[in-house]
Amino acid sequence: MERAGASPINSAHSLHPPRGDTNRPVFWRVEGSLLHLSAVRPVAFFTWNAQSFSERWARRGSVGLLALVRPFLYATNRVFATRMLHTSLRGVSQDRLDLLGEEYFHYVLKPRLRPQGVKKLKEWMEVHGQVVLVSQGLDHVMRPLAEHMGVERLLSNRLEFRDGLATGRLLEPVIPPRGALARLIGRRADGRVSSQWLCREFNIKGQPEILHRSIFPSQRLPVSRSRPLVLFDSQKTIARRSVRESLAGKHILLIGVTGFIGKVWLIHLLSDLPEVGRIYLLIRRQGPHTARSRFEKIVSESPAFDELYNRHGERLPQFLSDRIEIIEGDVSKPGLGIEPEVQARLRRKLDLIVNSSGLTDFNPDLREALATNVDAVVHLLDFLRQSGQAALLHLSTCYVAGARDGRVSEKLTPHYTPARSATFDAEQEWQALHELVQKTEAQAESPAVSEELRRLVIEKSAHGKMLSTSALENHVARHRSRWLRTHLTQAAIQRAKELGWPNTYTFSKSLAESLIASRGSDLPVAVVRPSIVETSLQQPFRGWNEGVNTSAPLSYLLGTYFRQLPSNERKCLDVIPVDLVCRGMTLIAAALINRCHERVYQLATSAVNPCDMRRSIELTGLAHRKHYRAQESFRHRLRLRFDTISVSKERYQNFSAPRQKAIIRALQRTVQPLPFLQSPLVRTERNLDRVEKIIELYEPFILQNDHVFEAENIELLSLALPPKEKETFGYDALSIDWWDYWINVHIPAQRKWSYPLIEGRPLEPRPERPFRLLSSTSPPFAGGETLQSQAQIR
Repeated sequence: MERAGASPINSAHSLHPPRGDTNRPVFWRVEGSLLHLSAVRPVAFFTWNAQSFSERWARRGSVGLLALVRPFLYATNRVFATRMLHTSLRGVSQDRLDLLGEEYFHYVLKPRLRPQGVKKLKEWMEVHGQVVLVSQGLDHVMRPLAEHMGVERLLSNRLEFRDGLATGRLLEPVIPPRGALARLIGRRADGRVSSQWLCREFNIKGQPEILHRSIFPSQRLPVSRSRPLVLFDSQKTIARRSVRESLAGKHILLIGVTGFIGKVWLIHLLSDLPEVGRIYLLIRRQGPHTARSRFEKIVSESPAFDELYNRHGERLPQFLSDRIEIIEGDVSKPGLGIEPEVQARLRRKLDLIVNSSGLTDFNPDLREALATNVDAVVHLLDFLRQSGQAALLHLSTCYVAGARDGRVSEKLTPHYTPARSATFDAEQEWQALHELVQKTEAQAESPAVSEELRRLVIEKSAHGKMLSTSALENHVARHRSRWLRTHLTQAAIQRAKELGWPNTYTFSKSLAESLIASRGSDLPVAVVRPSIVETSLQQPFRGWNEGVNTSAPLSYLLGTYFRQLPSNERKCLDVIPVDLVCRGMTLIAAALINRCHERVYQLATSAVNPCDMRRSIELTGLAHRKHYRAQESFRHRLRLRFDTISVSKERYQNFSAPRQKAIIRALQRTVQPLPFLQSPLVRTERNLDRVEKIIELYEPFILQNDHVFEAENIELLSLALPPKEKETFGYDALSIDWWDYWINVHIPAQRKWSYPLIEGRPLEPRPERPFRLLSSTSPPFAGGETLQSQAQIR
């Protein structure tokens, strides 16, 4: 215990280390100088904000019990009392403690900082340099304080973690609270303490090396990982290969530039590869909007092009006109829907075709899925076969694996089905699906269906019997279109599930891969399988996302009062930033040009840097909490109390949306005589129905099919880069810090770019910046291309 009026410093002179001397750090005690920090209150805050309601009450009860016995423990042994206090945090995740620590500092401690102590510390650091902050608080609270003060090193209590969860054990040395007398009168603005005094306080007298080893950086660092790449295949080698040299002067046809991945990859080429030759963009004409006008609209409106605008300013039209050529075409048509003379020119010039187009709705109309995801690939293979030297990079998805568990290798398997159907033939399946479309279209025009549709129109319309013949036929035509779409959508879903795929999207993508395996075995083709493509880390800027992408509806749901998500908490949610996908595409493009490519490349994180469902759900909730805590309204404060938890399917059905919907329906029957109560109940039932549909749609990705996607081939290409190109083109999934990505990048990006669309609100208005390509760009040609601009599971 500190003596009243006694200073823990031997002399001021002894604590003035020579500049540049890092072996004699200056220690600055937080308690008394900067803050009056209680030992119990931060721990109580952590326990009260545990993930589940039951966990909060259980932990709060344990803290209450410890508070009763703590004075006796404290009088006996302060170190033991400190250890016992922190056992109540056993099982709390490091992710939660890091976020709550930031919150506790910013909203509780920061307003209570002592101005005199802050001033004294800053004056000292201006003259003498860095100090080491010493505190009894946990590092989760002290790191934000150190960052606020500009201090680079800390000495504080730290918890032991296993698999990201606290064990409840404090690491050595344990820093006990100050003595009672020191807390009453030891409030000096000058917080300097000697290392000898600290050694006595921490019961490590005569062992200063332990004290110095316990100092750690104040910056939050992600868990460092290193993973050796072991090659079991003797045919795989790592030969130095330059991306810049490989792609210099090469002509590239990019299909799908209006989509999320295509747009970012184009910007990557334009920003980082000035050596590339001409870039041809195949874009579909959309009604009166030509391919050229569609591209100009994208450049003028998309925030993804902000950096190019900032870099080139008024010269951007000239810059783009010098490097790109817009071609109207339709990849779902023979010859890519391009005029014959343009086809001939492209076949002579092209070195690489990149197909990033695709319909990414999970369960679209079978006609659309076939045309965009399967027929387009067949036409591309035909076009490639007639080209002189072009290679094809085709974007697929890791989830072609379908309903299966375990590791998914980088292999292209002909006639693959997850159900292991021995009679499946991709060519026959493709033809059968087209025949099914023709048969269903003929059925829609049959007299029996037409008569049934007329009857439905008349029954649904109060004035149906009074409709004129033309009006009735118009209504019937609309109902026929809806009937046809519904039947073809359901037929595609049924066939996909029969063969082992969860939805039409993965079924159609896998069918395209099988056709590549059978029809393109002698062609230079690489199939690229990204996993769930999400928010960018760096390019075109940190936090870029677009549209209502794959995970947006689910993450939005987790930010509401919805609490119980049926999921397998050990299953990995394989997410990859879009700019990392684009780096991988560039490496694969260089390998294709050099004809040293593999047939399949998986761009995924589950094998090298996994983030399981338990952590994904919690990080999403913490990201929402950070946003809601910054708001002032009671509604937002209430929402941050509702953390979603991972539960079994049975618990979800018994206590969540399905059971709640059953209760609402029972209430509707009860209050049927009271019409004014029906409206809110109907709205609630409709919302619960949406929740059920979202859960059903995402179950294959969050509850079933525990995939681990190998990604060795892309790592080999990254290792082959020259050192000077690694920073620009290197592929490193190990470097992703999921805590920072989820809380500070991904969810804020979805809140900005995706959630307004889900809620039916417009995005934030942007200043107008008219853009027109220069007339020197080649004129558009006839045709069209089908693709979708949503971000995607690839």
